[in-house]
Amino acid sequence: MEILCSLPCNWDEWVAADRLMKHTEENVMKQQALDKKQGVDKSSKSGRSSQTKPKSSTDAKADKDELKNTASKGKKRKSDSGVEKDNSSMEKLVKIQIPSTLKKQLVDDWEFVTQHNKLVKLPRSPNVDEILTKYLEYRSKKDGAMTDSIGEILKGIRCYFDKALPMMLLYKKERQQYCEVAVDDVSPSTIYGAEHLLRLFVKFPELLAYVNIEEETLTRLQQKLMDFLKFLQKNQSTFFLSAYNGSRGSEGKGKDD
Repeated sequence: MEILCSLPCNWDEWVAADRLMKHTEENVMKQQALDKKQGVDKSSKSGRSSQTKPKSSTDAKADKDELKNTASKGKKRKSDSGVEKDNSSMEKLVKIQIPSTLKKQLVDDWEFVTQHNKLVKLPRSPNVDEILTKYLEYRSKKDGAMTDSIGEILKGIRCYFDKALPMMLLYKKERQQYCEVAVDDVSPSTIYGAEHLLRLFVKFPELLAYVNIEEETLTRLQQKLMDFLKFLQKNQSTFFLSAYNGSRGSEGKGKDD
């Protein structure tokens, strides 16, 4: 499990969505072309010829076919952005199965906020920091030798939560409340609780799709995230609210994001 200990070291750099290239065939081709140009010496000759005259449609098609063949050879690699060359494989790799009872929790959460104009009363107890600590203690009792690696993953979850919450984990009707409570550089993980933490796990697949880590490491990470979800499920009645408060300072009845 040592390999998991170093994984979150790269999680402290938040990459906004507008800095990421979409996973399209065109962008994959561009990345492959750059990789090929850097790794093959003979590309310099073809580069000179391409400057003198434009490529015919036949030449362009041949280049495209060659790039496709190159991508299919050898074992599967990830590009520098961490995106799998095969889109379907990428989606399979980053799949996180949320337990059915927690899915219902997400639906209830959505209905409380968007349909009934109710909000989670803040600060929450237990908050995200406390829930992560409880999970660490829980795992320590079961397998103490893994405590250090689990601790590193939990630091990564906390980092993702603090940075993702204002960007993608709030409904529109919750934003004013966030502005009221997020003062003096306080961390969201000390204010919000399981309700918003669970929303992060819905977003994890698209976030992890752009993390440049080995497939085997990503699979093991997913297993740890799934174990954490089971822990949330086991303590659902303790960690989650059964009812929300009436919203204060509602932004109106417009459709939520």
